[in-house]
Amino acid sequence: MKVKIICAFWALLLFNCKPQKKEVITTRPNILFAIADDASYPHMGAYGCKWVKTPAFDRVADEGILFTNAYTPNAKCAPSRASILTGRNSWQLEEAGNHWPYFPDKFVTYAEVLSENDYHVGYTAKGFAPGVPGKGRELTGKAYNEHTTNPPTSAISSNDYAANFEQFLNEKPDGQPFCFWYGSTEPHRRYEYGSGKANGKSTAAIEEIPQYWPDNDSIRNDMLDYAFEIEYFDQHLQKMLEILEHKGALENTIVVVTSDNGMPFPRVKSNNYEQANHLPLAIMWPAGIKNPGREISDFISFIDFAPTFLEAAKIKPEQSNMQPITGRSFTDIFYTKEEGRIDQSRSYVLIGKERHDIGRPGDVGYPVRGIVSDQYIYIHNFEPDRWPVGNPETGYLATDGSPTKTVILNQRRSGENLAYWQSNFGKRPPEELFNRKKDKYCLNNLAFDIDYKNEMKQLKDRLFLQLKSEGDPRMNGNGEIFDQYAYSDVSGQNFYERYMQGDTTLNWGWVNDSDFEKEKLD
Repeated sequence: MKVKIICAFWALLLFNCKPQKKEVITTRPNILFAIADDASYPHMGAYGCKWVKTPAFDRVADEGILFTNAYTPNAKCAPSRASILTGRNSWQLEEAGNHWPYFPDKFVTYAEVLSENDYHVGYTAKGFAPGVPGKGRELTGKAYNEHTTNPPTSAISSNDYAANFEQFLNEKPDGQPFCFWYGSTEPHRRYEYGSGKANGKSTAAIEEIPQYWPDNDSIRNDMLDYAFEIEYFDQHLQKMLEILEHKGALENTIVVVTSDNGMPFPRVKSNNYEQANHLPLAIMWPAGIKNPGREISDFISFIDFAPTFLEAAKIKPEQSNMQPITGRSFTDIFYTKEEGRIDQSRSYVLIGKERHDIGRPGDVGYPVRGIVSDQYIYIHNFEPDRWPVGNPETGYLATDGSPTKTVILNQRRSGENLAYWQSNFGKRPPEELFNRKKDKYCLNNLAFDIDYKNEMKQLKDRLFLQLKSEGDPRMNGNGEIFDQYAYSDVSGQNFYERYMQGDTTLNWGWVNDSDFEKEKLD
């Protein structure tokens, strides 16, 4: 008997000394969706950017997956967020394809579906916006905005994002999975000028100024202020990761970190060039992602988030009342150990826009469709006679007011340099083609070069064929419908006509007085 007891003791001891197999989590995962407001693809540390410090984003990339080809189909807040929530391209979303829309009742969001399927769902700060959802609807869940903090600048939100996330978790019933939308309002304009430099950042650290802007201290300081606000977004994300760790919930949480559109600078946000639609994306999920630390080059569109979340939550399309989803789940990328290009069919994405702004005669937009491949960006401008980022006399209202915008406009007015104004605010040809590998700033238009005739035709044919299959009104001659949808903010209606008649009640808080032209330009 003594021998048996001793043998059993040593067997138990040896068993406990062996590496234990990691427990397989079979419950549905939590989802933390962290979305910055206006941050471009290159400006996260994990991509090699030295002048923006993002340890939380970098951790998500290191412990998960870093995506190098993630694109929003529409580079403006409301339509980009509508595409994320519905899994449909903006030209499939009626009013929600515009900025400042009424969100159509027919389009159900993935957050609403998760809520109906026993998920605890909520958000803080900016969810779907700007716009008006249907009566009684919570497009991103219940709002959690009670907790505030003292922000480091007057231009940064006082919302204590991390504290509100913790309250959301504390209200979650035990055993229930959650889905939370962290919608920072940074780095959206405006900024406290000089805040980046005042907090220890150096203009000399910026490796490169985009070639479509002048290189001077005003613009470099503007970029530092932008960087400082990205870092603030990242700091709250870091706190959220620590909260999840403390609660033992990080292991089975899909953490997604991205932005809704590119930086709020001329020729970026609200445009269709590389830095406008190409966005940062890192995803971690300790319990689900195989071989963390991978870099993936598959093209991911924002319409792919909704089907990915629903599949991870084990919800089949027929279990929801969502409109048919155009995007495709990319959970297969989570489960493979490979890196680089996983799915060879993910070799391009579609982009476009309709009415992103106010300030044109008749409340019309600047309709665009485009396609991005490994090598090229093809852009089709449907109304090239219109001003692409808004009329000069009303201040180019698709471009936020900023020191960078003011510098470029003043250089044109003084006759110092017209080229920067043309690149950022001037009219554009019907078609544009750029080699994104050789011309990342999209300045050398190849559309008129006969050597690229075949490449452009192939891209255009593929673009238009897919748009037709998706029911794009532009493809059946009904594109003007987007100009007829009402603004949800009445101040935007007939803005051009009211401004030209001297209406003093107009509010254009996102532009500077110096942005307005004194004369109409041809």
